[in-house]
Amino acid sequence: MTDDQLYQVYLSGDQSAGDQLMIRYADKLTAYLDAFLHNAGDAEDLMLDCFTVILVDKPKIAEGNFSSYLFKVARNKANRLWKLRFKRQEFQLDESLYEIIPAEDVSPEDRVFRNERNITLQRCLGKIAPQYREALWLYYFMDMSYAEAAKVMNCSTKKVEDLLRNGKARLKQELEKEGITYADIG
Repeated sequence: MTDDQLYQVYLSGDQSAGDQLMIRYADKLTAYLDAFLHNAGDAEDLMLDCFTVILVDKPKIAEGNFSSYLFKVARNKANRLWKLRFKRQEFQLDESLYEIIPAEDVSPEDRVFRNERNITLQRCLGKIAPQYREALWLYYFMDMSYAEAAKVMNCSTKKVEDLLRNGKARLKQELEKEGITYADIG
């Protein structure tokens, strides 16, 4: 079932559909929040708050917008908490990025190579502007469309397109400094 179908089933009274939505998004949403807050406990708490907003308040969500609505709620909650604690907003990736990506059955040599490559990729992502990192994260790691990422980031799809183009260019420069080409990442 799609997110929209599950949400509609939940709204009609089937609690298990809400559980399925939580299972589908809990880890990704927690990792996204942790990238803002750098605190796994706060990220888990806010993830539960986000689902509370959706599953208790039952807002009307336009068709095809469930994930972007959920991540927008998460971003707003993270921003509020961040502003309360640190008085600034920054999106930064950490080791949790690679923990949410399922590992395939690979040889130990490939696993070591991928781990080293991921560490280098993470280091390079840390060197580019926070809004580039966030746009890249939403588009590539969360599989959001430009429109969905724009809703989460509270900007236009053109802005997301520009952020992705510029972010990829900056990331490519940083990776090249480390001796890695795009062909090595795939």
